[in-house]
Amino acid sequence: MYNKITRRAFCSMLLALPFPARAQQPAKIPRIGYLTNASRSADAPRHDTFRQGLRDLGYIEGKNIVIEWRSGEGNPDRQRAVAAELVRLKVDVIVAGGSGDIRAAKEATTTIPIVMINGDDAVGNGFVASLARPGGNITGLSTFRPELSGKRLELLKETVPRLSRVAVFVSSASQDYAQVLKELDLAAGVLAVKLQYLDILSSKDVETAFRSAVKGRADAVLFRVPGPLVSSQRPQIAALAVKSRLPAIYEAAADVEDGGLMSYGVNTGDLDRRAATFVDKILKGRTPADLPVEQPVKFEFIVNLKAAKQIGLTVPPNVLVRADKVIR
Repeated sequence: MYNKITRRAFCSMLLALPFPARAQQPAKIPRIGYLTNASRSADAPRHDTFRQGLRDLGYIEGKNIVIEWRSGEGNPDRQRAVAAELVRLKVDVIVAGGSGDIRAAKEATTTIPIVMINGDDAVGNGFVASLARPGGNITGLSTFRPELSGKRLELLKETVPRLSRVAVFVSSASQDYAQVLKELDLAAGVLAVKLQYLDILSSKDVETAFRSAVKGRADAVLFRVPGPLVSSQRPQIAALAVKSRLPAIYEAAADVEDGGLMSYGVNTGDLDRRAATFVDKILKGRTPADLPVEQPVKFEFIVNLKAAKQIGLTVPPNVLVRADKVIR
């Protein structure tokens, strides 16, 4: 004799059976867009530092996070095109390197969160309403890059005591061009140094600028040209400084590691690591509008004694003792 099973009891038994395929949905893997106008090879060390910052927070590329690397390769039109491409890919957040990258990302989207790595004068450039309350879809790190130009001139004066004329390699295409000139003019007045401004619009202009510096009887060079224009030519630029026998100071440590004399600037590795923390907060639900913009806390002064020897320069002990790193 068979036991009768009611329709309700039968349905309850079916619901109690495990259905793993239907019950478990695959987790969505976050997708990050990384936008820079420097070449991928030139920015490789910074990419590695950013990856490490993500790993420290539990994100491993290719496993639980995807990174879409995009570069404008020094071309503003391509820079805007790849920014638009990241938007079409519907990335969860865009990480933008310098001011040009941030502006390209800002023009491409008003909804996808954007994390600045190296945002010069974020308020003045219109990236955020204020550092404490960004107010839009952009947050991250703002730097003092223009303001540090005067400090570099001061370090040149201390390194070359008889310094009276400095050739300043700048680019009128830079977002902060006017501010850089203002800072340098103020510092030059205090230090009693005359400045010779030489405009660099492409890497081809650098050799011509060195010839002009020599012709203008410059005692040293202050190199303040955006990385995307010249990053792939760093060793050649260092060689031109040696050939011209001109002490030169740069803003990026990479310039000195590739043969330049000295650099002073923000520790970019620290910015890359800290950018990862902003990405983490956004992926966990925070909005850029409510995440205060942070400023640099680490700076570095690097001296290359090999380069000094090549141009016959003796770096004063009081300058060497202040260096965070000395290449011998």
